Amino acid sequence: MHRVGIAPAGLVALASIVALAGMRSTAAPVEDGHDVAKQAVTIRTQAGEKRLEGNLVVEAVDGGLLLELADQRLEIVDPETILEREPLADAAEPPTPRELGRRILAELPPGFDQLSTKHYLICFDTSRAYAQWCGGLFERLHEAFANFWRQAGFEVHEAGRPLVVVIFADRQRYEAFAAGDLGAAADRVVGYYNLLSNRVTTFDLTGSDAIARRPGRSAGRAGLEILARPEAAGLVATLVHEATHQTAFNCGLHRRLAPVPLWVSEGVATYFETPDLASDRGWRGMGGINRPRLDRYLAAQRPGTISALVLDDEPFRRADEALDNYARAWALTYFLVQTRREAFVSYLRILAEKPPFTADAPEIRRQDFLDAFGSTPEELEEPLLKFIARLR
Repeated sequence: MHRVGIAPAGLVALASIVALAGMRSTAAPVEDGHDVAKQAVTIRTQAGEKRLEGNLVVEAVDGGLLLELADQRLEIVDPETILEREPLADAAEPPTPRELGRRILAELPPGFDQLSTKHYLICFDTSRAYAQWCGGLFERLHEAFANFWRQAGFEVHEAGRPLVVVIFADRQRYEAFAAGDLGAAADRVVGYYNLLSNRVTTFDLTGSDAIARRPGRSAGRAGLEILARPEAAGLVATLVHEATHQTAFNCGLHRRLAPVPLWVSEGVATYFETPDLASDRGWRGMGGINRPRLDRYLAAQRPGTISALVLDDEPFRRADEALDNYARAWALTYFLVQTRREAFVSYLRILAEKPPFTADAPEIRRQDFLDAFGSTPEELEEPLLKFIARLR
């Protein structure tokens, strides 16, 4: 299977993270499900005054703020634009899924509709049958994700709010919209999770809109026709990969804007992404051997690459090596889950306890890794290679 590269979860927010590097957390991150400070902030904009209400996530030493708004977006507030600020003792009730959907539809191009499932709010302008099929896939992933980590000893929690997914019917409209998040990379990325908006955005990769709009097409029937197409494996892998990022950042495995190494977030996503086209649902669960990643890892492996990946995110930002590094992240994650699961969970706990904008450097990453695994990344490279080579 070959796919267009997916944007690393932290990369889409990189510019904002750099701009806010001086911030320090003043309240428990919203992902933890604890009470946080509610704020009303009036700011000056080019269009006039604007009032923002949300959870205070981070306050900078210069007075800049990071707020989470009711629609789950993280809003960066420049201190020079703040006109008035006050705490809110009794915050308004969060919007219902339908109310949230109406807000999001107002931001999207004409023609979108909304669909709610137990954990997801899907905004789409493809067919309802296709959106329902995607919703079923996401719900299976959500349940499997929670069960897997709880059995492994990491107690994830419910997100407590709908997870938002936006699906465009065609690539052209998707790219026009995604350019606002991804810039020039929009035409090379077929789906992504944005840390700032907390949304997954993608498009109907199979062109199934025309198929599923035929009279009498149910979600199940549309799914069977979708999975029969050559693009099916890439479609399922993309949807599961990006939805795994979203679930991880909303159920306590990772924290938004905390220093989660990209090899960890991408390793978890690639561990879960493996499609199963023998099933009419397209995906049964996580942990299958990811053959495309395995083959690429073995072909691209050379001494020092795993250590470089663990200690710094820079390798993921090299376009010519991106797919090699996704494969390395999968291989390391698969190896650790299969052979050192308890230590891997301990490592994830170390990362999950770090608040947004915590200091991050290679020496800190090395110590975190050593504390959890009792070995350095260099010491694990040889056993990792031997283990993965036996999977061929």
